[in-house]
Amino acid sequence: MPTDLSIMHLVMGASPLVKAVMLLLLAASVVSWTMIFRKWAGLKQAQREADEFEQRFWSGGDLGALYKEISARGRDHVSGMEALFEAGFKEFARLRKQPNVDPMAVVEGAHRAMRAALTRETDELETHLSFLATVGSTSPYIGLFGTVWGIMNAFRSLGNVAQATLGMVAPGIAEALVATAMGLFAAIPAVVAYNRYANDVERLVNRYDTFLEEFSTILQRQAHA
Repeated sequence: MPTDLSIMHLVMGASPLVKAVMLLLLAASVVSWTMIFRKWAGLKQAQREADEFEQRFWSGGDLGALYKEISARGRDHVSGMEALFEAGFKEFARLRKQPNVDPMAVVEGAHRAMRAALTRETDELETHLSFLATVGSTSPYIGLFGTVWGIMNAFRSLGNVAQATLGMVAPGIAEALVATAMGLFAAIPAVVAYNRYANDVERLVNRYDTFLEEFSTILQRQAHA
């Protein structure tokens, strides 16, 4: 049995199935970290854009001019709170131009448009969170599967020897335990990131929802003016 217990030697000396498990966990970890950094940047940008828009919205400027400026950028370049504002104001202006429309119907139409926009923005904010949750919940079990398989092979190899010693089985068990370590290495950052980002998403959605209701109140006053 090999006596070199370095991590690289243990990985290279593992059985093909355990190696496949390690490669799967390594790939999951790489993709997970990529999504963690992208999600961090995306949520920071969403929070910054929400702060900037709220500052402009509540500064007392002309809402019509603000709508024209936002809509001129195109739908692909409008997100977050701006998307809610654009959807609500657009529907409000469209319905108000129609003759003999009840003011409450105008407000309700704008409110529905903003609700639809809020659903789209929520889906966008939650992108990749399900993958992080999957990696965090399944990686330890995948690593444990590789460990169990490796330990089984280590003990099966003892059937061909007359006298078993710890030194003979230790390398095989160590190889197997590397799979568990890799599973935890992939799972722990994914779980931490998921919990953090899920909380951030919830807080952002609550901000969007609060703005939606406040803007609906403003539109209601304008509809009855």
